[in-house]
Amino acid sequence: EYEGRAVIIATGANPRKIGLEGEQTFAGKGVSYCATCDGPFFRNQEIVVVGGGDSAIEEATFLTKFATTVHVVHRREELRASKVMQERALNNEKIKFHWNSELVDIKGDQKVQQAILKNLKTNEETAMDAGGIFVAIGHEPNTKLFKNQIDLNENGYIILKNKTHTNIEGVFAAGDVHDTDYRQAITAAAYGCMAAIDVDKYLTESKDKQE
Repeated sequence: EYEGRAVIIATGANPRKIGLEGEQTFAGKGVSYCATCDGPFFRNQEIVVVGGGDSAIEEATFLTKFATTVHVVHRREELRASKVMQERALNNEKIKFHWNSELVDIKGDQKVQQAILKNLKTNEETAMDAGGIFVAIGHEPNTKLFKNQIDLNENGYIILKNKTHTNIEGVFAAGDVHDTDYRQAITAAAYGCMAAIDVDKYLTESKDKQE
């Protein structure tokens, strides 16, 4: 046990995984969870993006800067992304949609070379050449430890009350554990700086009150 006058929660969030064996085998070898981080590595290649929400469509649109074609694989017949993002993607000639489909296998030698797609209506499987596979099906914040203690939203992210403060006095949060929009190292670091400043101010004010 450790005692302290303030705590900064910075436990982050993990990208949701599909659960395929090949996903683990080729992690960092063609399988990625961050388009802005890894997109430039797949210049002039065929890229697969798995998902149909805002994150997936945003990543697919971003990846058209590098890819010859971006293949969006979605389990449903329509996207869950916002209307504006949908229209942008549907009108992009570099993006091809594979509806009612899921990624069922990833093949390659030293790196990703093929994506195996399954049509959920016909059960037909198709092999597609691909240099990169981006999984964009959401994130899981690491907040189970704080359940029923810290206020969380419906998706498990910490709710900030005032700047980096949580609902408990002296407890602060920083980074992907509460940030549902940016999820970048630079923004997490910025929130860490903000939390540190807020903690310093909190400790100074609480010390003044005691005196």
